[in-house]
Amino acid sequence: MKRSTAIKLGQPILAKYVGSTIAGLAPRIMGIGPSIAIPKLLSHYNLSLNDIDVVEINEAFSSMAVYCRDTLALDWAKMNPRGGAVALGHPLGATGARQIVTGLSELRRTKKKVLLTSMCIGTGQGMAGLFINEVV
Repeated sequence: MKRSTAIKLGQPILAKYVGSTIAGLAPRIMGIGPSIAIPKLLSHYNLSLNDIDVVEINEAFSSMAVYCRDTLALDWAKMNPRGGAVALGHPLGATGARQIVTGLSELRRTKKKVLLTSMCIGTGQGMAGLFINEVV
């Protein structure tokens, strides 16, 4: 909801959605969309991976997550630090919700600030989102 609505209703502000991006590659290469969506998002906001505290990346298949991790040189300690879909599981279509809840919880636990989420969204597409923890 909008910040003004939350304030009006007396609800705490937990996080801020900064923005997101989508990117695509050949549909035959399903699953590695995060490898191009993440750099696009970082470039749009003039950030680097060093600015990110937690990365929640899709684990539709372990090999695809490993490919994205290696291609982007993601810090193992920052990527899915509490376990991803392989460890936690989630219903079909709930990747984003699972990533945001897990990522924001980890930011609060570790008193960190910036969450990057990313997932493949079928047939060669990837999406990445940026969130700021406001409960530090």
